[in-house]
Amino acid sequence: MKTTTESLQLTGFEEILEDQELTVSSADYSLLTDLYQLTMAACYVGEGLDGRVASFELFARRLPEGFGYAIAMGLAQVLDYLEKFRFSPAQIEALQSTGIFAGAPERFWTLLATARFTGDVWAVPEGTAVFANEPLLRIEAPLWQAQLVETYLLNAINYQTLIATRAARLRDVAGPEAKLLEFGTRRAFGPQAAVWAARAALAAGFDGTSNVLAALKLGRKPVGTIAHALVMAVAALEGSENQAFAAFHRYFPGAPLLIDTYDTVAAARMLADQVNSGEMQLEGVRLDSGDLAVLSREVRSILPGVPIFASGDLDDREIAKLKSSGACIDGYGLGTKLVSGSPVNGVYKLVEIDGIPVMKEASGKVTYPGRKQIFRHIENGQILGDCLALSGENIKNCASIPLMKLVVKDGKRVQNQESLEEIAKRTAASVASLRPETRQLDNPISPQVEISPDLQSLTQKTKKSH
Repeated sequence: MKTTTESLQLTGFEEILEDQELTVSSADYSLLTDLYQLTMAACYVGEGLDGRVASFELFARRLPEGFGYAIAMGLAQVLDYLEKFRFSPAQIEALQSTGIFAGAPERFWTLLATARFTGDVWAVPEGTAVFANEPLLRIEAPLWQAQLVETYLLNAINYQTLIATRAARLRDVAGPEAKLLEFGTRRAFGPQAAVWAARAALAAGFDGTSNVLAALKLGRKPVGTIAHALVMAVAALEGSENQAFAAFHRYFPGAPLLIDTYDTVAAARMLADQVNSGEMQLEGVRLDSGDLAVLSREVRSILPGVPIFASGDLDDREIAKLKSSGACIDGYGLGTKLVSGSPVNGVYKLVEIDGIPVMKEASGKVTYPGRKQIFRHIENGQILGDCLALSGENIKNCASIPLMKLVVKDGKRVQNQESLEEIAKRTAASVASLRPETRQLDNPISPQVEISPDLQSLTQKTKKSH
């Protein structure tokens, strides 16, 4: 058996291993998959099944605990990935060098060498509220293609949907006037996750992100204040907290200041003297510790015209508590509890192959067969419930508003990419259309998702066929 070091010297790995830091570029995405996607694809080729048209749907069997809804997000990254779906000669050589595929048919390598996504994609638009068992996305493509893309699709949609849902809940609790800033990069699960978290938060209604890379890529101006380190360093070397504030304002006039390094109230009074005398312009102060409700009221009385921002492991529940206790806070910096937590456990399941409906019947993991559509029942601007039906089914007892749209046809996009502003508007409208019991933080109740008569009938027929 080869050691780890010996394994890394296998012919064909040199180019793949040039970057020992394990950074990932878009050129790497085809290999950013689980091994069994590739081994199954090789098996399909060997059995002559690779070209059969398959339909896979991505959905969550259940929402994270305490969530009454989820906000669909991540479609833009999925479509970018599918457009760039390729295997380079070096990647193919690296796969061959593992020895794992020694028995794979030769045509498997030909397929990889000429790989392009040629299928169709149906999806719920980003920013749409969805519920358990409702497909966020459906892939209709040759079986080998539909199989190979699974891992990346789940990675992109599960994480961004989680962040967008948390961000939407935070916006709902904080209210439309509060400034919400995404500060989660240092707590996100890796560099790519940090950029995706920033995007999902902005698309769900946040006002800004401190992630410079994400902000610039998304056409936004990054936001932020200062850390305690600057206050402590300059105060220690130049004499006082006031000199630290003055030093920062020499280069960034008026910028918001973090005032809780030593004595929050004393710092506020010191700044008030300078603001009132006209010596200083101040765009805001940030509180990061202590009793935020009490401190914010005191600071507001001292600096009545200066916006107050709060941070420090806040989430929707903490913001609700602060508001109910009369805190005087104009904006929030959200990090750890926004970008982490219980995942949206989306799955990607085969629902039809070569026109034959299929379903999974494992205990606790039953799926519905066939290609599906979601029909939403809205009255007076509120979601009363959804109907999960077969695609093309004539719905009589459900609303006729289909949620899933065709976004890719024969491998080509059929819709223009949406802006973050457009997605954020849809998110706000989606949340506003939910009933109070679905939006509540404690024991939320999701709207009923009805199963259409035809889908019920097909489910029973498919079970019998098994």
